[in-house]
Amino acid sequence: MTHEPVTPIEVNPELDLVLERVVPVPLALVWRAWTEAELLKQWFCPRPWQVTEAHLDVRPGGRFFTVMQGPEEGQAFASEGCFLEVVHHQRLRWTDALAGGYRPNAETFMTGALELTEVEGGTRYRAIAQHASVEAMQKHVEMGFHQGWSAALDQLIELAETL
Repeated sequence: MTHEPVTPIEVNPELDLVLERVVPVPLALVWRAWTEAELLKQWFCPRPWQVTEAHLDVRPGGRFFTVMQGPEEGQAFASEGCFLEVVHHQRLRWTDALAGGYRPNAETFMTGALELTEVEGGTRYRAIAQHASVEAMQKHVEMGFHQGWSAALDQLIELAETL
């Protein structure tokens, strides 16, 4: 199945955070790591945190649910979201503003996007976190967006080497 390349998402530097790298992993394995729940659980948050539960219904309107567990008692955070866009091997877009079936959530933090492009030696990996306000974006920076998302991507690379 071949798709026309998608137009890159326009980034607003006032509200969006971006992690972009070329990773030495075939695009198909990056896609699997994002779309298979058992694989996602192995890399999606930086150690010593772990994903203890993941439910992925990878289709527009499908559920994107994770539970992240910290190393200390009581550090568990559930994230209920919805896939907005799925372009096989090219793009995933999801939000926590909606639950599966496009049902509104009471609170929201961000909309995320993943753009993948096959390049020589691996995959161009572009992850975008879009926020509704400067304050929300700043909170994400303070939570460690760049370090955390980079560490998780390193874990995805480690996992891909075993697949």
